[in-house]
Amino acid sequence: MTNGTMVTEFILVGFSVTSEWGLVLSLLFLVIYLITVTGNVIIIALVCTDYRLHTPMYFFLSNLSLLEVLLTSVIVPRMLANLMAGRKSVSFAGCVSQSYFYFSLGVGEVFLLGVMSLDRYVAICNPLRYSTIMNGKRCLQLAVGSWAVSFVTFIGPALLVSSLPYCGPNVLNHFFCDNVTLFKLSCTDTRNLELMDFIIASTVVFSSLLLTIISYIYIITTILCIPSTQGRQKAFSTCASHITVVSIFYGSTLFMYVRPTQSSLDLKKVVALMTAIVTPLLNPFIYCLRNAKVKEALRDTLQRSHGCSEKLKCLNWFLKARIEKQKEVKKNDKNAS
Repeated sequence: MTNGTMVTEFILVGFSVTSEWGLVLSLLFLVIYLITVTGNVIIIALVCTDYRLHTPMYFFLSNLSLLEVLLTSVIVPRMLANLMAGRKSVSFAGCVSQSYFYFSLGVGEVFLLGVMSLDRYVAICNPLRYSTIMNGKRCLQLAVGSWAVSFVTFIGPALLVSSLPYCGPNVLNHFFCDNVTLFKLSCTDTRNLELMDFIIASTVVFSSLLLTIISYIYIITTILCIPSTQGRQKAFSTCASHITVVSIFYGSTLFMYVRPTQSSLDLKKVVALMTAIVTPLLNPFIYCLRNAKVKEALRDTLQRSHGCSEKLKCLNWFLKARIEKQKEVKKNDKNAS
C-alpha cells in the first residue's frame, strides 16, 4: 500500500455491447428517462394545482414522484454519457456522491412507501378519525422525516467508502457507482464494512416492509368485514396502486441488496435497472391508470388547456382583424385625401 498509487477516477464498464447496440440502448433509455420525468412531474403539478387531490394520499404520492425524478436523474444521465459519448470515466468524488445520493433516495423511497401504507391503514381502518389523525401538520412531519432520515442514514457509509484506500485497479463492473463494487476495489479488508452495509440495508428495508405487512394485514381484515361487495371493491381499489408499486420495489430491492448470497453481476445489473429506470417509469402509469381522481384531474386540466388555447386563437384572430381594419381605414383616408 505504501507504494500504491491512489485512484483519482473510476471507469464504469456499463453494458458489454457493440457501438450499434450502445446507440440503440442510449436512445431507449433517453426516451424512458424523458417519459419518467414528464409523468412524475405531471403528477406533482396535478397534486399542487387541483384541490381534489389536496389529501394526505396524494401529498405522499407527489413526494414519491419527486423522489423518483431525483433517483433516476442520479443514474440515467451518467449512463447515457457512457453509452452515447463513450465517456466511461467518473471522478472519485463524483462516484462517491452518486453512490450516496442513489442509496439515500432509495432509503427515502422505502420510508415513504411505509408511510403511504400507514396512511392507507388509517383511511380504511379508522375512516372517521382519518382527517384528525392524518392532518396537515402530521403529514408534513412524516414527509420531512422520511426525507431527513434518508439522507442521514448513509452519511456514515459514504464517509467510510470515501476514506478507503484505492490503489488500483479502478474498473467498476457496473453502470453506476455501487457500494458493493467499490468495496471490491479497495486494497484493504472490507468484510466488516460490507457486513455493516448489509445490516443497514436489511434494517431499513425490513422495518418498512414489516410496517407495510402489518398495515395490510389489518387493512385486509377490515375489508373482508365490509358486508357489501361494492364497498369491499371500493376499499381495495384505494390500495391496489400502492400494493403494485410496493411489490415491484421490494422485490427488486430485496434481490439486489439484502440477499447475502452472491449473484452474477449481469443479473444484478438487470435488477438494478428495475429500481433505477423501470420502477420510476411505471409509477405514474400505475397511479394514473388505476386512480379515478387522478384521471379526472388530468382530463379536466387537458380540457382547460384546450379551452385556453382556443381562446388564445380567437383573441389572435380578433387582433389580426382589428389591425387589418385599421390598415384599410388608413388606406381609404389616404386615397380620399
